[in-house]
Amino acid sequence: MKRLFLTLVCALYTTTALHAVGDGEVAARRTALDIAGAFTNEGFKLRDGYWSGSFAPGKPKVIQVNLYAGNQYYFTVGATPPAKKVLVTVYDETGKPVPGEPFQDTSVAATGFSPENSGIFFVKVEVVEGGPADFCLVYSYK
Repeated sequence: MKRLFLTLVCALYTTTALHAVGDGEVAARRTALDIAGAFTNEGFKLRDGYWSGSFAPGKPKVIQVNLYAGNQYYFTVGATPPAKKVLVTVYDETGKPVPGEPFQDTSVAATGFSPENSGIFFVKVEVVEGGPADFCLVYSYK
């Protein structure tokens, strides 16, 4: 049994170690960080983690996050061409969009808000104009 467990762990490690970040994901992350950097000038701290992958028009990605009342958050998504316009929207645990401070400029978008209650939220990133692209989502808080 122990040998089987070790074999499975080694297989999982090998599989994850072989996943390399592509040039598109690196470019998307750079785009997102360029905009998110502006929020650090206003006292926001950039969270270490990020989400990246591919998305296409009509096929948004949704990420679940835990947020805390009393904090302010900015979610920023950057994308590569051929995405021409992207959107980031935050929803509460019931699926209702939360009001925020949106920012949008070609292949980058952000929204900022302060949750009234701590809990689970969902962040949707989508291509609203253009074609399939790589994306990266980062967030800042204070």
